[in-house]
Amino acid sequence: AVVSTQSGHYGRGTSSTGTGEAMAIEGTHTEIMTDGVVDALVNAKNVIVVPGYGLCAARAQYPVAEIADLLTKKGINFRFGIHPVAGRMPGQLNVLLAEAGVPYDIVLEMDELNDDFPDTDVVLVIGANDTVNSAAEDDPNSIIAGMPVLRVWKAGHTIVMKRSLGVGYAAVDNPVFFKPNTSMYLGDAKKQCDALLEGLKRHYGE
Repeated sequence: AVVSTQSGHYGRGTSSTGTGEAMAIEGTHTEIMTDGVVDALVNAKNVIVVPGYGLCAARAQYPVAEIADLLTKKGINFRFGIHPVAGRMPGQLNVLLAEAGVPYDIVLEMDELNDDFPDTDVVLVIGANDTVNSAAEDDPNSIIAGMPVLRVWKAGHTIVMKRSLGVGYAAVDNPVFFKPNTSMYLGDAKKQCDALLEGLKRHYGE
């Protein structure tokens, strides 16, 4: 896997309606390339994909559906975790995944699998930000404190696919991006998913 680490000081924290200052986020983020993501997926037993608005905007559900089908056939427990407010309207992600041919029984709601992340080898976050932000649970002064989130940071390896390190809809920094078990897979979600699908097919000789 080709991995490059970039340093950055992210000390401005998050805006807050709480009584104190939101926690400052300082540290480095680690980037991962396509071959590194392929390696992680093919060596995993349990994989959860957490899609967000970025998947909708990029129309990446079609290659993601093929990835799900391929890895499921290879014996990997591959599931999707959907936040109740993911996308721009309730149910948007479920509809898009169904349209792309993803079986209903591997598309689960947040409450159905939020306790499974510690036993999950790889989580692939595709275009989600606020719905996977650990500040909601860890920072009582964050503007999103108390919001239910998918605990993707508890997985063995969290891979975040998004255009850039920018903030999400709520304009809150996400500490998950800087955790040691997180890799950032930056770029357009559709192009990245197409590249992943190609890499996986190549790996399996298909």
